[in-house]
Amino acid sequence: MNNRIDQLFARKNKNILSVYFTAGFPEIDQTIPIIEQLEKQGVDLVEIGMPFSDPTADGPTIQKSSDVALKNGMTLEVLFTQLKDIRKHIKMPLILMGYINPVLQYGMEKFCGQCRDCGIDGLIIPDLPLDEYNAHFTKFFEDAGIHNILLITPQTSEARILEIDRNSGGFIYMVSSSSTTGTGKKVEDFRTDYFERLQSMNLKNPRLIGFGISDRETFANACKYASGAIIGSAFVKALQQEGILESKIDGFIQSIKG
Repeated sequence: MNNRIDQLFARKNKNILSVYFTAGFPEIDQTIPIIEQLEKQGVDLVEIGMPFSDPTADGPTIQKSSDVALKNGMTLEVLFTQLKDIRKHIKMPLILMGYINPVLQYGMEKFCGQCRDCGIDGLIIPDLPLDEYNAHFTKFFEDAGIHNILLITPQTSEARILEIDRNSGGFIYMVSSSSTTGTGKKVEDFRTDYFERLQSMNLKNPRLIGFGISDRETFANACKYASGAIIGSAFVKALQQEGILESKIDGFIQSIKG
């Protein structure tokens, strides 16, 4: 069990804090400093967004960060160059998250090989259909030792959830509601009936809740129903503020963890 995501869930199954940010935002050379500072602050897991021109699941905050990153010159080539020595000093699990189009243009086999070489532990590609993955790509993921992390929503049927559980690795990404990211939910907006239904299904994979987790209250509430939660838009917004990068990151993570 050498995948760092598996190691994380083996030693910790509550209050896992996963943070998403867009590579190359706010500045192209800040990808590594952001990861380093998040690890210093005790974040458990980091999702590095691969910027894309048409990010359909993302709300305006992450869309805008993607636009800025692309204008800054971020590409998959640049990202892999930035990440090539990351494992010399970063211990926590790292995930790449993005859309299938740039990955296919890069070449899936080459892409998975680069992930392995950089020490990436998992991929979240929301628009990669499961049957496509099973038919064409499982070998590349398995050879690279990376998990394919799949998403479910309140509309996902029970049969489909069980199929996703069988075909997922690492954890299942539970989308909290049927909306894009960063919709600024309040605790009472969450579909707790859906969370409870998932708890009762005895799935093999642990679950993290994402979309609409933005502060200490929504994080704590999500953690009641899953192993932890994912914060994206709220952190990207914090990175946009004026000030020193390290201070912005420290202040934000402390506001979530308390």
